[in-house]
Amino acid sequence: MRIAIINSRADPAGVNIRRNLLEMLGADGMRPVLHNTHTLNFMEVDRRLIHEEGLDEKCGADLIIFISRHVSVNPMPLLTVHVTGNYRAAELGGKPRSLAMASPEWMHAILRRLSDNVPFGYRVSYEVTHHGPTDLMTPSLFVEIGSTSEEWGDKAAGMAVALSILEAEPTTDTVNLIGFGGNHNAARQTDIALSGRGAFGHIAHTRETGTLNSAMVYLMAEKSGAVAAYIDRKSLPAATLRHIEGLIDGIGLLRLTQGEVTGLGEINWQSYCKIRKLAEEISPRCRPHIHAICGSGTPVSFEIIPELLSETLKLNTPAFIEELKALPVVHLTSSKSPVLPVFISYEENKSQITHDLITSCVKIITSDENTTAVGNDLIIRKMRFDPQKACDLGVPKGPLFGILAAGKEIKIDGHVISPSIVSACSERVIHVPGLEKYI
Repeated sequence: MRIAIINSRADPAGVNIRRNLLEMLGADGMRPVLHNTHTLNFMEVDRRLIHEEGLDEKCGADLIIFISRHVSVNPMPLLTVHVTGNYRAAELGGKPRSLAMASPEWMHAILRRLSDNVPFGYRVSYEVTHHGPTDLMTPSLFVEIGSTSEEWGDKAAGMAVALSILEAEPTTDTVNLIGFGGNHNAARQTDIALSGRGAFGHIAHTRETGTLNSAMVYLMAEKSGAVAAYIDRKSLPAATLRHIEGLIDGIGLLRLTQGEVTGLGEINWQSYCKIRKLAEEISPRCRPHIHAICGSGTPVSFEIIPELLSETLKLNTPAFIEELKALPVVHLTSSKSPVLPVFISYEENKSQITHDLITSCVKIITSDENTTAVGNDLIIRKMRFDPQKACDLGVPKGPLFGILAAGKEIKIDGHVISPSIVSACSERVIHVPGLEKYI
């Protein structure tokens, strides 16, 4: 890959980063430098980078990395990455309502390396899309040092950025996203990228979201190669949130929550989309939870005995979900249940996973001393407080009922009344064909 690295001679941060890059490469910056599998070509300009246009032909590169300073109204030591563009007027270079071509994979890779190499006292983050140049059809990104002259000239910061650029190696399994909402430094989008495969291209600040239309959201997705969108829901007013959701849905783009993005694990994106579609067919508006399933395959759904799962969840939901984490399976949640009785996995796993799920349920249920296995039946006996028996023994309604129901004995007129004599036994039978295989 041919990579152009561009800085302005008038920008101390850009000069700082360039100097460190050349020192690390042992080069003079006058000719292309081969680094790993990439050819780096350094270019310096006189004016501010935000006003540079027509760079595609000048650079002849596959990727353009601008190295620059970051300025903020709330100065802090900061290392950032972002792509360029304007959602409305062109106040800082470029053209109005125009976006440059993003490289989410490279921004993701560099951001993660910055996080590893960040000097003490600095933070790392994305920035929202907010300035020029905007006419770039070559994928590009800014890497910046902020936010005052002290940081711009800081050699440690310059070294960290230079090293992160040289160490960055994008992977092919990122999930490219566009983002909506949040502050200038896109805190939630940064967290998502640093904790998983979510790689952002264009991000719109909260103040921009209300002015976006379908054409601009489509352009954000197109210029980012996005397969899904993330909304920082807490940062948007309800009306704006509905507006953005409608625009995203209108262009046929998936909406993912932070949990869904970070929970993708190692599953192939195409397979994930098939799983989402299958989940929607099983139960509209349910949410799939990916566990140890990875790679690609043909997703299929299968059911276990609903009564068996229901009793398992009553006894110990956390234990069952902990068991799921080790299995190549997807479980579904709805507003009514933390685990639906229908699961998803790849076709080749179906038989084994079904066996493992039933085994987990049986193990949890039979760990209760009130459960016995007889043939192919699980017999579950439960003792419950019987108010009528308590009344028959002269126990007045009120706090004493609560004490007995909690399993503690009471005294009335010198007589001890234990919970066992005011309880009724209920029995539930769950038929599990081939039960002996799961015990």
